[in-house]
Amino acid sequence: FYKIFGIAYEASLAKRPILTKSITGGILYGLGDFLGQSLSGEIKLNGFDFPRLSRAMLFGGVFYPLPAHLHYNFLESLTVRMGITASRAPFFKAFVEQFVYWSYLSNGYYHAVLGALQGMGPSAIYQRVSDTLWDTLKAQWVFWIPVQLLNFKYVPVRHQLNFVLVVSLAWTSFLSIAFPPDLKAKAQNTADSQDQLSIVAATTATEPTTQNLTPRK
Repeated sequence: FYKIFGIAYEASLAKRPILTKSITGGILYGLGDFLGQSLSGEIKLNGFDFPRLSRAMLFGGVFYPLPAHLHYNFLESLTVRMGITASRAPFFKAFVEQFVYWSYLSNGYYHAVLGALQGMGPSAIYQRVSDTLWDTLKAQWVFWIPVQLLNFKYVPVRHQLNFVLVVSLAWTSFLSIAFPPDLKAKAQNTADSQDQLSIVAATTATEPTTQNLTPRK
């Protein structure tokens, strides 16, 4: 079964990359949110939050795949054009991704989309991004830089999506255990605070469809 599924997935990824990534992202984002709610005790406290699950799946399946697809294609192309060798490519890609533009844009985009899906207006969304972006970036750099160095070094480009999303499940679960909901403050801002449990996992959740063109040393 697993072999047949793998062959079918590879074929779908080659023929319909965006659709395949969207379906994969929606399912795994939903699974990550389900694990987050389960491990944090949220379900026992207030019941299962279906709107929160819907927002996670909508972001992972609709809003994120295309921008991330374009980002990773650009990143691979930039690496090739600059003649970065294979041994240096993971460090170059991680630096550009985390410190030049992508981490700022993707995290701001995540907060803005989730805020809009929760019915916030423009001023409230701006405030949400301002209040959360710096803390999100600090947590991301600690966790995702080592992960992405391994990803860029050892994982074929076409499979980086799966690698990142699986790691994202572990990260979301960790956040849910390390930062459980505050029982006394639970009645206020529930949806907003719980959505942020999986913030960092939203930064690198798709990969390009092109083969890894980085020149080998």
